Amino acid sequence: MKILVGYKRVVDYNVRIQVKPDGSGVVTDGVKLSVNPFDEIALEEALRLREKGIATEVIVATIGPPDAQAHLRNGLAMGANRAIHITTTEAIQPLTAARALLKLIEKEQPQIVILGKQAIDDDANQTGQMLAALWGRPQATFASKVEVTGAVARVTREIDAGLETIEVDLPAVITTDLRLNEPRFIKLPDIMKAKAKPLETITLESLGVESGDHLKTTSYAPPAKRTRGVMVKDVPELIAALKAKGLL
Repeated sequence: MKILVGYKRVVDYNVRIQVKPDGSGVVTDGVKLSVNPFDEIALEEALRLREKGIATEVIVATIGPPDAQAHLRNGLAMGANRAIHITTTEAIQPLTAARALLKLIEKEQPQIVILGKQAIDDDANQTGQMLAALWGRPQATFASKVEVTGAVARVTREIDAGLETIEVDLPAVITTDLRLNEPRFIKLPDIMKAKAKPLETITLESLGVESGDHLKTTSYAPPAKRTRGVMVKDVPELIAALKAKGLL
């Protein structure tokens, strides 16, 4: 069994995001970039399934500029067998990413595709669902527990009302939630071994996927600054203050 894992590069979650002065995007020059945390969880789960003898090969794939290859090496250092880098210099929206991943599925024929439930740069939470629809296969999103028996995956999902357990026939798409696992630390010997692992580079155009997205972001703006808090003496004063702001 093969497992394909989506592995997106994003601005590190510890970085304070700054909007460019002209509002054309966010500042990325000189900013630390890391793998999307949900995608690290996805890779960790794939590696655990391989360690249990359920899977035989784990493939990590990313879509991004040439310098994203360094982050793919991190995935190989974590334990992935090989990596695929779909190169493009354009920003990719979820539908285009799903179409590109579908081409990899047609080529690699994995039984399970594991993605993070969302990327922390756009918080779209769409790629996994779109991929399942394009592929015509079941999906199990927001997974907090995954058990695979034969050709069936039993997935516990986190929903508003609590937990829900479903079974899906493989092949299927699974998206991971935060509580699924804790990704392992990468050791120096594994980093050295990763340099010898296969990393295939292909262009987005060679897959026959156009990057022309239907949505276009016209401008970016930072959120409004928080105003200073006001102390009130009693409830009537609080009500008066709320009425003055038009909140009551």
